[in-house]
Amino acid sequence: MRSESIRYLIVPGWQGSPDDHWQSHWQRTLPNSSRVEQADWLTPRRDDWVAELQRSVASDARPVVLVAHSLGCITVAHWAAQAPQELLRRVRGALLVAPADVQRGNCPEALRNFAPIPRQPLPFASLLIGSDNDTAASAARAVELGRDWGSETAILAGAGHYQREIRASPLGAGFRLPVSPAEPYRAERPQARLKRGGRIAEINFPGKLAQRLPDSLRDTGST
Repeated sequence: MRSESIRYLIVPGWQGSPDDHWQSHWQRTLPNSSRVEQADWLTPRRDDWVAELQRSVASDARPVVLVAHSLGCITVAHWAAQAPQELLRRVRGALLVAPADVQRGNCPEALRNFAPIPRQPLPFASLLIGSDNDTAASAARAVELGRDWGSETAILAGAGHYQREIRASPLGAGFRLPVSPAEPYRAERPQARLKRGGRIAEINFPGKLAQRLPDSLRDTGST
């Protein structure tokens, strides 16, 4: 399936994604892309954020890949746990970057209403990218979330919370996003991997079709 036939839906986290954020860069670069626009980025309410994500998915009948960051990942998990099957079937896959652990002890008060985090497997393929120095979720917690959700999981070294612009981020690598041309599928049980001091150039989903992001999104070598 060609990338032009897939819709990309950007799902930002708390406080949104400014112009120099990697999500904003991807939105400018990916074909057929848009973002979920929440009414309140500063004091998020779980029900409101989930409802807005549902409206965004429902607004277009084309197949969609979700591209979520931080609290946006948790919003995706809450939505998937209660969304109608008609809408879930539209989702061909999800990229979940630096999910925020809203159950951690030092979680900001504004985010605590998103707890508890759903633990059931997502009903579509997903790739979870964490970091070994993310203040919003430890590497062990990211791995745990990946196992709960049935996500392919990778932990990169020293990437923090992935708030930098894409070309200066480990996410500049040419990832493969999970895309099924017919029906969505449940991801196979993942094996978490830690890439020490390097970049993951590509992650394939075993036994399933995948689609590479456009070459323009690959890392230019900057740091």
